[in-house]
Amino acid sequence: QLNSRAIGGSQTHAVYLGDGHVQASRRSNGIFRLGTRGSPLALAQANMVRDLIAASGGATKEQIEICVIKTSGDRIQDRPLSEAGGKGLFTKELEDALVANTIDFAVHSMKDVATKLPDGLTLTAMLPREDVRDAWLSPTAQTLAGLPPGAIVGTSSLRRQAQVLRLRPDLKVVQFRGNVETRLAKLDQGVAHATLLAVAGLNRLGLAHKITSMISTDTMLPACAQGAVGIEVRAGDEPVAALLAPLDHQPTTLCVTAERAFLAILDGSCRTPIGGLAELDANNRITFRGEILSPDGRQAYSTGRTGAAQTAIQMGEEAAHELLSMAGPAFFATVQAAAGNS
Repeated sequence: QLNSRAIGGSQTHAVYLGDGHVQASRRSNGIFRLGTRGSPLALAQANMVRDLIAASGGATKEQIEICVIKTSGDRIQDRPLSEAGGKGLFTKELEDALVANTIDFAVHSMKDVATKLPDGLTLTAMLPREDVRDAWLSPTAQTLAGLPPGAIVGTSSLRRQAQVLRLRPDLKVVQFRGNVETRLAKLDQGVAHATLLAVAGLNRLGLAHKITSMISTDTMLPACAQGAVGIEVRAGDEPVAALLAPLDHQPTTLCVTAERAFLAILDGSCRTPIGGLAELDANNRITFRGEILSPDGRQAYSTGRTGAAQTAIQMGEEAAHELLSMAGPAFFATVQAAAGNS
């Protein structure tokens, strides 16, 4: 089944592979198969990767076949993702297709990617990172502080839920599932007084004008790897690695690697409210900040450190161990139990 979609003013010729288990021919005639979810944001990111490959001279746009794969996260709409398995729900079928050689590389929003990849797969490139902040969207109030007592905030993120309730325990937080457009429609329909979305996604979709205000990372630390787009490949596939090598933005890769190291120690998932951000300065030094929270926002622990870029992974891991020590051994068990009941 072939689909043509207009994304950002350009035509995308896409092959629909369902859940990733449909057989497809092996790469031939210089065609590279790019795997992606079918949401407007995922397709915008896939087009961005295709355009960058063409600009680098590695292949023409016509040589990049966009293969749309529906993931578990796309199919599950009747309950919070934290109840359905957490991280990996937006990547599993894409990774299955990579392993099965029905696609050659997969484009992901890095905050959706589990810290442990399936055997035989590796991350080969990350694009320059977009704005890492969360966006505040509300027809009712310019800021979170301006919402009236008892107002409703919609979000599908436990991190955002916890951070909102930490700042405004009087508010009610409700589940807001769906792609960006669906969530904006729910806001217009009055399902909630406000919602929060990643600035990066809104920018990539040309929807920055929908933003009521930006939320400082000092107020709400973003999810680890928020704003970053990564590309996953089969280890040892040298033609694909060579094709994608020019796309890798080392400062982004460095910072996201530190954040994922932090997340890996904490065993972070959609069931755990975690924020983490690494920032590289002009002197090649990284500032890392991290926090863990309870879903109701009543408990929160944070840490930060600065060091040389080459110690990025070490800083992320040390920050995670510090938070584990601060919170105590029972914290995550209590938090995950609370998340399961929320």
